[in-house]
Amino acid sequence: MQQYLIRNIAVVNEGTTTVQDVWIKDSRIAKMGPNLTVNGHYEEINGEGKYLLPGVIDDQVHFREPGLTEKATIYTEARAAVAGGTTSFMEMPNTKPAALTQELLEDKYDIARQHSLANYSFFMGVSNDNTEEVLKTNAKKDRVCGVKIFMGSSTGNMLVDNFLTLEKIFSETELLIATHCEDEKIIRANMETFKQEKGDHLTAADHPLIRSVEACFESSWTAVQFAKKHDARLHILHISTAKELQLFTNMMPLAQKRITAEVCVHHLHFTSDDYKLYSNLIKCNPAIKAPENKAALWQGLLDDRLDIIATDHAPHTWAEKQQSYLQAPSGVPLVQHSLLLMLEYVKKGALSIEKVAEKMSHAPAICFRIKERGFLKEGYYADCVIVDMHDKTPVAKENIYYKCGWSPFEGHTFPAAITHTFVSGHLAYANGQFNESTKGHRLNFEI
Repeated sequence: MQQYLIRNIAVVNEGTTTVQDVWIKDSRIAKMGPNLTVNGHYEEINGEGKYLLPGVIDDQVHFREPGLTEKATIYTEARAAVAGGTTSFMEMPNTKPAALTQELLEDKYDIARQHSLANYSFFMGVSNDNTEEVLKTNAKKDRVCGVKIFMGSSTGNMLVDNFLTLEKIFSETELLIATHCEDEKIIRANMETFKQEKGDHLTAADHPLIRSVEACFESSWTAVQFAKKHDARLHILHISTAKELQLFTNMMPLAQKRITAEVCVHHLHFTSDDYKLYSNLIKCNPAIKAPENKAALWQGLLDDRLDIIATDHAPHTWAEKQQSYLQAPSGVPLVQHSLLLMLEYVKKGALSIEKVAEKMSHAPAICFRIKERGFLKEGYYADCVIVDMHDKTPVAKENIYYKCGWSPFEGHTFPAAITHTFVSGHLAYANGQFNESTKGHRLNFEI
């Protein structure tokens, strides 16, 4: 494997930024420090004026394969991820067929092994009637990121609303349990009310009122009660409301928490005011809500009640999104632009570049107990990203790598650029060019 020596770059790691040289050899960070001397053949990269961040670990993506490959594939979306500085992803089970058996789960790993430019892991899916199959994943807890429960609301056949199933999973699963928390009964009642008032004339602006704050809170509260009862490791995905923040704490280090929370970039960026401009393009579950929720989410992120920034990358075709509100599917493609968006908020002074590294790289590695990734340390895998904070990245059709071919950021220019992305020591992306000769690795986890 090619060796690289990055000279005079500002290394962002564990709350500090220091100018160093970084030597990458045999898939790992071999050495870090000033004025390094390296033996053998290597490629030198001038990092002066630029930053080196640990690669983003996105703990929630939907790459649609198998079964929904008209929207996306593991190949296309992993490639887009790498272009955006995401070096590792954890993908959700609601594909077609859903990953509800060990065989179907391993089928996804096989696809990724052959086609993913990024490192990868896949969640085991839970339904009301596959508990024994889910519990077989205990034997793979060093090689599978977790189990996923659509707790109260779901697409497809993955709604888990049987309390006996939930009791069994929370009491016997040895892996992290990730939950999508929205209460289906509340959502259905709200939908019925809105349909009676407006008939079929509902719009995306109604979405946060139908999939309401109360629907999110009730389901998240229930998940927390199950986790506390059984001392399970619970990670609640895509928190979208101010009210849910009371369920989480910042009174202990992340590594000691049994209950953790994630916030997604679209809930930090958009509000319900944006439906006027974007309509169904930003329709997602849970919904983007009123502005006071965005303000609270930022506060919860900065004070560490919210642990991880992710995307819930969920591509649909342009044609699907042009349908009426009731027909248009929920989900937004985001994985190529998540780091750039957070770097824009660094430029705005909303958070530090060190906090970006903490929430997008360090924290996912700690929360999911990922081995030897998420930090810029000697001996760790060289998953890292070179960022130029003085350059710009315009978003246009020709540089959107998602298979769906669109982004809500099309026409926007980010005030930073990702110039290089290393995946397990392989320079997978550099200055707009991909090197697909080496694939990503399956993630491993501490038991």
